Amino acid sequence: MTGTGFTGATTVRFGATPATSFTVNSDTQITATTPLGSGTVQVTVTTPSGTSNQFVTYTYATTSGPTLTSVVPSSGPTAGGTTVTLTGTGFTGATAVHFGATPATSFTVNSDTQITATSPAGTETVQVTVVTAGGTSNEVPFTYTTTPAPALASIAPSSGPAAGGTTVALTGTSLATASSVRFGATPATSFTVVSGTHIVAVAPAGTGTVQVTVTTPGGTSNGISYSYFAAPALSGVSPNEGPTAGGNTVTLSGANLTGATAITFGATPATSFTILSPTVITAVVPAGTAGPVDVTITTPGGTSTLSSSYFYVNAPILISVAPGAGPLSGGNTVTLTGNHLIGTTAVHFATTAAATFTVVSDSQITVVAPAGVAGPVAVTVSTAGGTSNPVSYTYLAAPTVTALSPDQGPTSGGNTVTLTGTNLAQTTTVLFGTTPTGFTVVSDNHIVADAPPGPAGPVGITVITPGGTNAANTYTRVPAPGI
Repeated sequence: MTGTGFTGATTVRFGATPATSFTVNSDTQITATTPLGSGTVQVTVTTPSGTSNQFVTYTYATTSGPTLTSVVPSSGPTAGGTTVTLTGTGFTGATAVHFGATPATSFTVNSDTQITATSPAGTETVQVTVVTAGGTSNEVPFTYTTTPAPALASIAPSSGPAAGGTTVALTGTSLATASSVRFGATPATSFTVVSGTHIVAVAPAGTGTVQVTVTTPGGTSNGISYSYFAAPALSGVSPNEGPTAGGNTVTLSGANLTGATAITFGATPATSFTILSPTVITAVVPAGTAGPVDVTITTPGGTSTLSSSYFYVNAPILISVAPGAGPLSGGNTVTLTGNHLIGTTAVHFATTAAATFTVVSDSQITVVAPAGVAGPVAVTVSTAGGTSNPVSYTYLAAPTVTALSPDQGPTSGGNTVTLTGTNLAQTTTVLFGTTPTGFTVVSDNHIVADAPPGPAGPVGITVITPGGTNAANTYTRVPAPGI
């Protein structure tokens, strides 16, 4: 209040009631605290020189005090720290919230009907009140409990997709009165208290590794780690085909593959798999039926599928080889017949790969035989479906003829000539000059041939087998004697 002659003031009155306190700031100013009162009263100042005039008035406003209807929750641990919601009326301008005689650790006036406050430490049951300029509210009880703080022991699964939605099981102690479950700072999408040792919660969306906590009236638990994983993305399978028997290893490429828990080919799990990096996994293919299948990878971050990205191929089958023999030097063309020959990648004669082959159809291949050593060898065909059964092919040494008996005969032919030599068993043709003749293979060392007619004089004898040709012998036709 302002005026003059305030020095030495002994009393300040609001009506007949002295001010609760006052301070003479100067001869022209006093600061005073109003006492309780109502209506409009005269304000006066008394000094040793007398009392001031009564021309200054002060009006008491008709304000109503706050009303408190509920405190939720109505209990908390003795250590304090419980966040409670106070509801009622007349909270605007609240200057204090008390738990018994102790002020709240902090409070926020949300509206004229709601305050959020943090309980201080305390014991037993105390009365909560709200103080405003209009007065102090009625009392609502809050009970300090000695409930043990919750403790978490495990979480399963301990990871899930960044999008959330994973149902996890929390185990621990003192969980029965859980009021919240948090993943880091984010509340669980939902949770169900199964028992004092078991809670089922649905993870919210998140990233990285966070601490999961449970809050009860006894406090907040220790944190237990939960990791968020980005969804996997498969981009390739190499090689993308293999045998129906499985057992081959393929490389899967993509992103966010770390932590893979399953890989399936169609509906069948991979025999095994190895995570090499976040972008590469090798997997052993299980058995399957011929045709395309989807490849699917599952990680804690979700599932990724590449449609029809792997093909099961039937193993090739060989039925025949023609001709079934050939020279040691190779170079002859052989026809293989069978089934599932499309996609042939190699043809082997024993361990030697043919340099040249042509897949004519799914049932036929022509191949140029490589060189080999004398004797039978196994011919096989390889495809993505595996290696075929073997068919036999024989490498033959070229024939030799060391003797003819007799080595001459009449021009009219008809006589029998015995050829002696080696590698004669597979003989296919005997020529006298250029004329083929009938013959009988007696053994690998002997052939009996029928000499054809022809002009007098020498003629070369040629023996042909799959192993080669011998043309190093001469037979002489002799004319009949004349008189």
